[in-house]
Amino acid sequence: MTRRVQIPVALVLTALWGAGIYAAHANGHLRFLDRLEATLTDLRTLARGVQAPPDLVTIVAIDDTVVKRGGSYPLPRADLARVVDTIVQFKPKVVAIDLLLVDRSAAIGDATLAHTLATGPMVLAAAAIFPSASDTVAPGSGGPLAVLPEAERFLLPLPAFADHADVGIVNVATGQSGSPLSVPMLFRTSDKVELSFPLRVASRALDKPLTIAPDHLMLGDRAVPTDTDFALPITYYGPRRTIRTVSAQSIFDGTLDRAAIENRIVVIGASVAGGGDFFPTPFDSLLPGVEVVSTAITHLVSGDGIVRDRKVHVADALAAILLPMLLVGLLAWRRSALGFIAAAVVMIGWAGLNLFAFTHGIWLNAATTLAAAVPPVAIFTGVQLWAGGRRTQYLAAKSRSLAQFQAPAVQEWLARDPNFLAKPVLQDAAIVFIDLSGFTTLSERIDPDELQDILKAFHVLIDKTAVDCGGMITSFLGDGAMILFGLPRAMPDDAARALKCSIELHRGVERWIASLPSATGDRLGFKIGAHFGPIVASRLGENHQHISANGDTVNLASRLMEVAAQNHARLALTDTLLDAADFHGAPDGVLSGPLLTQVRGRSGVVTVWFWRDQDRPSQASTRAEMID
Repeated sequence: MTRRVQIPVALVLTALWGAGIYAAHANGHLRFLDRLEATLTDLRTLARGVQAPPDLVTIVAIDDTVVKRGGSYPLPRADLARVVDTIVQFKPKVVAIDLLLVDRSAAIGDATLAHTLATGPMVLAAAAIFPSASDTVAPGSGGPLAVLPEAERFLLPLPAFADHADVGIVNVATGQSGSPLSVPMLFRTSDKVELSFPLRVASRALDKPLTIAPDHLMLGDRAVPTDTDFALPITYYGPRRTIRTVSAQSIFDGTLDRAAIENRIVVIGASVAGGGDFFPTPFDSLLPGVEVVSTAITHLVSGDGIVRDRKVHVADALAAILLPMLLVGLLAWRRSALGFIAAAVVMIGWAGLNLFAFTHGIWLNAATTLAAAVPPVAIFTGVQLWAGGRRTQYLAAKSRSLAQFQAPAVQEWLARDPNFLAKPVLQDAAIVFIDLSGFTTLSERIDPDELQDILKAFHVLIDKTAVDCGGMITSFLGDGAMILFGLPRAMPDDAARALKCSIELHRGVERWIASLPSATGDRLGFKIGAHFGPIVASRLGENHQHISANGDTVNLASRLMEVAAQNHARLALTDTLLDAADFHGAPDGVLSGPLLTQVRGRSGVVTVWFWRDQDRPSQASTRAEMID
C-alpha cells in the first residue's frame, strides 16, 4: 500500500474510532472515562482557582457547636422551630430547610415547628429512594422526561410540615470519584414528577414560573443550563464556608447578624462531624452536603453555572472526531520532528481551549476526546517509526548519546548541542562534597543487605536534594558524592544554590541519621565541604562518557571536609562561596568563624566558615579556638 493510500485510510479509520468512542460513552458504556473526566474536572477546577460566589445565599449550619450545646443530634424540633422563627423575623427571601423531617418526634415540638413553618416562605427537603445504590433510568417510557432517574418512591416531610411549605428532592449525582458533578433538577416515580430542592428554592426566591421544555428548563424568561438529562452541572467556588456560613448557635446566643439574613436565601442544614452528609470536592475533601446544595441554588439564581447542554455535547462529538484526524494528518504531513511539534502544539492548544472554556463557564468533555485521540495517534506514530528506518536509527543514536550522561539537564542540553563539552571549558562553578563518617567501620559490623539499604537511602537523599537545588551529581564516591553547580552553563545563582544545597544536605542527612536505629546511627556522622571558583569542565571516556570537573576549586572543596572534621563541625564553607552567594546570614542558622587555615596539598591560607542549625548544639569550636 502506497503512502498516498495509507494516509486517507488512516484518516478514515481515525474518524470512525473517534465517532465510536463518543457514541459508546454517550450510551453509558466505557464508564472508566467517567472517572477520568471527574479527575480532569477537578484539575480544571483547581486551575481556575477559588472564586467569590455571588452573595445571595447564607447557610445556617447546625454544626458541632450546636450539637454540643443541645447534647443530641438530630436537633430537637422545638430548637429547630426557634432557629426558623428567628430567621423569619429577619425577613429572608426564602428559608430552605435541608433536613429530612420525615419522622414524628415529641408532639409539642412538631406542633411548634409546624406553626413556625407557616410564618414565612419555606422549602423543605425530601429524598428520592432508588432501587440500587446508583440512579437508574427506565427505558422505553417515551417523552422528554424518560431520561430522568426513576425512583421507587419519594421520602416526603410529614404532612403537618409539608402543608406549610414547598417540597423539593435533595439528592445529588456523584461521579465515580464521589464528588458531586451535577444536581438533577427533576425526579420521577412511575406516577409523578417532583422538582429538585435547589430548583424549588430558586423558583421561590426569584418568584418566577418554571417551564419544563422538551430539552431544557426555563425560570421565567431565563433558560436553566442543564445537561441533556435535566441535571444541573455544578462547579465549586472554593472550600467549605466559601458560601457565607453562620452557626445556628449564634441564634441561641442572640448574636445572629441581621444583615446575613435579610433579603437573602437562607439554607438551614447540618455540618456535624460524623453526620455522614459530606462529599469530596476539588477544594475540600469533606464539603458539607448543605454547601453542595447551596452551590446549586446560587448557580440557579445568579445564572453563573457551568454549561453542559446539547450544543456542548455536539462540540464534544466534533472534537472526538476532528482532533484525532488533525493530529494524524499533521504526523503524516511531516514524518519528522516538525510533524511531532505541530501535533504537540495542536494538543496544547486544545488543552488550553478546553481549560479556557471551563474557566468561562463551558464544560467541554476532556476524557472522551483524549480517548478518541491518543490511541490512533500512538498507533500511527508507532507504525511511522517502525516504517522509517532512518528515523529509528536517528532516535537510537540520540538515545545512546544521551545515555552517556547522568544528569537530566545535561541530557537536554546535549540534545540541542551534541558537541557539548567535547572540548574542555574553563568557567566558574560551585562544588559541594559530602561524605559519611564511620561508614567503613560500620560496614564491617552489619549485614551486607542492611548496609546496601543504608547506602541506597543516603544516595536517594543526596540525589533529591541536588536535583531540587538545580545541581548535578557528577559522581557517587561510595559513601560520598560530588555535586556540581554550573553546568550545562554557568548561572548567576550557582553559588547561592550550592549554599542552599549544602544547608539542606546538612539538615536532611542529620534527620536521616537520627531516624536510624541507635546501633547504626550512633556510629555514623557526615561532613560537607563547599567552595566556589574556576574549574575545567570536560567529558571523559569513549564508550561510556561522563562529565568531569577538575582544578584547584574541586580539590579545595574536597579538602574542606577534613577541615570540618578537624574542627568538630559538619559543614565547612569558604568565604569565596559566601561572597559569591551574597550570603549575609540566616535567621535559622549560625555561622561560626572565620578560621584562617592551610589545607592539605595546597599552599596559602584559606578562610573557612562553619554553619550549623540555630536550634542545634554548637558543632564548632569558639572563634578564639578556631583562629590560628
